[in-house]
Amino acid sequence: MDIQVNFLSVLLAAIANLVVGFLWYSPLLFAKPWMKLMGYTTKNMKEQSKEMGKTYAISFVLAIVAAYVLFHVMAFSSNFYGYSATTTALLTGFWMWLGFVAPVQFTSELFGKKNWSLFAINTGYQLTALLVMGLVIAMF
Repeated sequence: MDIQVNFLSVLLAAIANLVVGFLWYSPLLFAKPWMKLMGYTTKNMKEQSKEMGKTYAISFVLAIVAAYVLFHVMAFSSNFYGYSATTTALLTGFWMWLGFVAPVQFTSELFGKKNWSLFAINTGYQLTALLVMGLVIAMF
């Protein structure tokens, strides 16, 4: 099977991932509980923001990798099951999250003894990001 990667859709999906993250961890959604659970204050967040350029750049590169892999898994899934692009996007994003993201983060929480509310916020973001990235890829 020869997969023709649509690099524009991969790039846009990676950008969508960052947009979801900006919204998810913004005051509109989960910034306050996330900051509290992480032990951050407004003061130390301002100090950390000085070094965020590098963090965002690396996050964007990783989002491109995730979108590229998601593109391939969606292509295989679409060819195998013959679902619509939207159904393929949502099912693939969900199963990738359930099979790879949630178990790893759950195990980390088990051994790290962190707060389950933090787990819910972070894994909820990952699920939402994968679903949105899949939908962006499906549009092309």
